[in-house]
Amino acid sequence: MKNRLKVLRAERDWSQQTLAEKLNVSRQSVNAIETGRYDPSLPLAFRIADLFELPIEAIFLRDTES
Repeated sequence: MKNRLKVLRAERDWSQQTLAEKLNVSRQSVNAIETGRYDPSLPLAFRIADLFELPIEAIFLRDTES
């Protein structure tokens, strides 16, 4: 699943560590989500959406390639 997490984080001038602390996850988890190596759980996806005050669909994009 593709996502806009890195762009949204950069727009706020947050480091990966800052975002990780706000979400109560590790910096490595933020990096893995941003690079597409890890898809967050639904509860974490909702926390991310709430933090950025955006709907989940505005952050996480369906990977249209099959």
